[in-house]
Amino acid sequence: MATSTPTRESLVATIKETIEKKNVELLHVQFVDIEGTLKHVTVTAEQIDQVIDGKVMFDGSSITGYTPINESDLYLDPDLTTFAVLPWTEQEGYSEARFLCSVKKPDGSDFAGDPRNVLKKTVKRAKDQGYSISVGPELEFFLFKTDENGQPTLETQDVGGYFEPSPKDLGEKVRLEIYKALKMMGFTIEASHHEVAIGQHEINFKYADALGSADAATTYKWVVKTVAQQFGYHATFMPKPLAGENGSGMHVNISLFDDEKQENAFYDASNELGLSEKAYQFIAGLMENVKDFVAVTNPLVNSYKRLVPGYEAPCYIAWSASNRSALIRIPATRGAGTRVEIRCPDPSANPYFAFAIIAAAGLDGVDRDLTVVPATNADIFEMSKEELEARGIENLPTSLEAAVERFATGEIGRQTFGEHAFNEYVALKRAECDDFRLAVTNWEVAAYQAKF
Repeated sequence: MATSTPTRESLVATIKETIEKKNVELLHVQFVDIEGTLKHVTVTAEQIDQVIDGKVMFDGSSITGYTPINESDLYLDPDLTTFAVLPWTEQEGYSEARFLCSVKKPDGSDFAGDPRNVLKKTVKRAKDQGYSISVGPELEFFLFKTDENGQPTLETQDVGGYFEPSPKDLGEKVRLEIYKALKMMGFTIEASHHEVAIGQHEINFKYADALGSADAATTYKWVVKTVAQQFGYHATFMPKPLAGENGSGMHVNISLFDDEKQENAFYDASNELGLSEKAYQFIAGLMENVKDFVAVTNPLVNSYKRLVPGYEAPCYIAWSASNRSALIRIPATRGAGTRVEIRCPDPSANPYFAFAIIAAAGLDGVDRDLTVVPATNADIFEMSKEELEARGIENLPTSLEAAVERFATGEIGRQTFGEHAFNEYVALKRAECDDFRLAVTNWEVAAYQAKF
C-alpha cells in the first residue's frame, strides 16, 4: 500500500510548469477559519516563490477564532499537493489556481488556532501509535432557486426523489458540471445522484488520508457552490433547510491502517463480522465520546432539527453491521475496505475539526481497550421509549446548547483541539446559542401574535 511521495523539488517544478502552460495569472492562497469557512488572499503568479516559501502574510485578528490584534501577523504555508488550476477560470491565455495552506506563526511554529493544524496533530498522534487514518466523507447538499437579486429562496430547483433520473431530476446538468470541475482538480468521483428530499443531491469522491479528505471536503463545498451559482442556483450545506423533508448529512467512513503490518487494522477474517479487536475498540470509543463531540460534528442550532426520528438521520447511540437506523454502521465491504461509518455528522461541520475529533474518539477506545456493547440490528426508529430504555440506547443531545455544554465539560474536545482552538470554539458556539435564544422566529409570530 506504500506509494512513492513526490519530492518538494519535483512538486515545485511541476507547479511552475503548469503555471506557464496554463497561463496562470492569479494564485489564491487559501485557509479556513474556526468554522471551516474558506478564506483566501490572492497574489499574482509572479509571486510563486514567495507563496511556496510560506512568506504570504495576513492579519489573523480579522479571522474568526484566530488571534488578538496585538498578535495579528500570521503566515500561510502551502501544501504543494493541493495546487490546482480552477476550471471555471480557464479561458484563452488566462487562468487562476489555488493552494490550501496551514497557518504558521512568525517564528515558524504551527499556529494552534488553525483547524488544519489541529487535524495534523491528531494524524501525528495516530502515526506515533503505528496507524494511518483513512477517511471517506459523503456530503449532501440542496439546490435552491435564487431571486432577482441573486439571493437564495426556499424554492428547490426540482421535486425529484431518491435516485430519480431526468426529467424529474433537474439537477443532473449542475452535478455534471460539478463532476467535471472536481475531476479537473484531481478528484476521483465514485457516484453522483439525486437524494431523498426534493432538490437534494450527493456527489461522492474517493477516500484519502484524513488531511487529504478534509482538504477535499473543503474544496468540494467551494466547487459545488461556485458551479451552482453559474446556473443561477444557490447550493447550501445547511443541515435542515426545509421542515418536513430529510436533512443533509455528512456520513464519515473511517479506518485505521497498520503501518507495520501494512494492512487494514479493522479487518479480521476469523471474526464473525470480519472485524478486528481494534475495530470493536474504535467503535466503543466513538460511542463513549459521541455526546461530548457532537457539538463539532453537528455545529449549528439547525443541526439538531435534522437529528430527530422519522427522517433517516441517526439520533440514537447504537451500532450495527448493517442497520442504517444506527448511529454507527459497518458497510459490507471487508478486507482492505473495512471501515466504520458514523452517520450523525452534517456537512456544515468544519471537516478538519470533525475528522480530528472522530479519529481521536475512536483512538481513545483503542488506547483504553474499551469493550463495545452488543450491536442493535432491529429498526431503532420503530422502538418505543420503553424498549429503548430496556436496551440501554441513549439519545444524542437534542440542542446545540446541550451539545456545547457537553463539549465544554468533557475531555475529548480540549485534548483534541488544544487550549486555544477549544476555548475559541466554545465561546463561538455559546454566542450562537445566545443569539438563537434571543431571536424571535417566524414560528413564534405565527403561533402567538394573533392568539395572545
